[in-house]
Amino acid sequence: MITAFLLRSLDRKIVIAVAILLALALLIPALNLLTSPDNPLHVPTYIMSLFGKYLTYAMLALALDLVWGYCGILSLGHAAFFALGGYAMGMYLMRQIGPRGSYGDPILPDFMVFLNYKALPWFWHGFDMFWFAALMVIVVPGLLAFIFGWFAFRSRVNGVYLSIITQAMTYALLLAFFRNDMGFGGNNGLTDFKDILGFNIQADGTRAALFAVTAIMLALVLLLASAIVRSKYGKVLIGVRDAESRVRFLGFRVEHMKLFTFVVSAMIAGIAGALYVPQVGIINPGEFAPANSIEVVIWTAVGGRSTLIGPIIGAILVNGGKTIFTGLFPEFWLFALGGLFVAVTLFLPKGIVGTIQQSFASRKSYRDAAVREKVRSDSALVNAKPEAAE
Repeated sequence: MITAFLLRSLDRKIVIAVAILLALALLIPALNLLTSPDNPLHVPTYIMSLFGKYLTYAMLALALDLVWGYCGILSLGHAAFFALGGYAMGMYLMRQIGPRGSYGDPILPDFMVFLNYKALPWFWHGFDMFWFAALMVIVVPGLLAFIFGWFAFRSRVNGVYLSIITQAMTYALLLAFFRNDMGFGGNNGLTDFKDILGFNIQADGTRAALFAVTAIMLALVLLLASAIVRSKYGKVLIGVRDAESRVRFLGFRVEHMKLFTFVVSAMIAGIAGALYVPQVGIINPGEFAPANSIEVVIWTAVGGRSTLIGPIIGAILVNGGKTIFTGLFPEFWLFALGGLFVAVTLFLPKGIVGTIQQSFASRKSYRDAAVREKVRSDSALVNAKPEAAE
């Protein structure tokens, strides 16, 4: 049953994208580990980790596209789900430090010793086990999305009002996690990680493995998202986006469909955050900032919402540009980002991929019309010859 569900996602574009991601999962680590630094084909570790971070952003943009592009829910709070997944992984990594911390405490992380914690808070228990942390990466964002969506969608909150309360949610979490008494490191967050699954997190081999896992996970998430939107459920979901009242009139439980998509999207964002933290080496309350959620919207719009592949391309291109631009003109980056969003809205409303798809569709329609016209002309000519002979 699961195999049949995933096979629905195998259209040509998705197959190509998945093949590229799987090739990158093998090629980039190989060029990092198996070539010498003076080899022109060598990929430095910092470049590999940088592109690994871009792939986690691409997964986050894909999660947003699932609810915005195919369900019509413009969420300005997806950074919250990303950060919660990151904190769940960060808590596991902090528990792995043990007595190697600055204060030598085998149980309490350094920031808890500094803040005079007497015992480990109850919600930190279990995070010394990877399987538990991996489960929380999915459960915590999914549970928050379920509770939030249950009340919002049952109350039929839509449009800009829903966008505002999603932004309020992530801002509330930002303020909460900044507090030292929350038990998550306050404004400094969680950092100084040592190991993951017993491997040195700074080692080239570990970095290569993290990149490969990120690329493979993005490929799997792309398959899952494609299978959802190409299924019968996905067709109804698009109907909810375009004409919610009509779909509701036909007897579908629109709030349940929105809730399911919202929860799946939040879980994907949580996985992206969990893969982000060990590659970047820190997670702090700044990841909850509403501006981060707005940036995700820009990545999705630039690449092309309702395309699945577009948000991946948009996230990689915009963040690659950000890395270059902030190195040259750091004080002007926000102006450039805002200008990019305005330009895309005015001149490429369907985004890069959407515009390309529209262009190919127009050419195909023009060719089909030309073929039909030629067939009609030939048919008229054939019918006219007997009459001329008479």
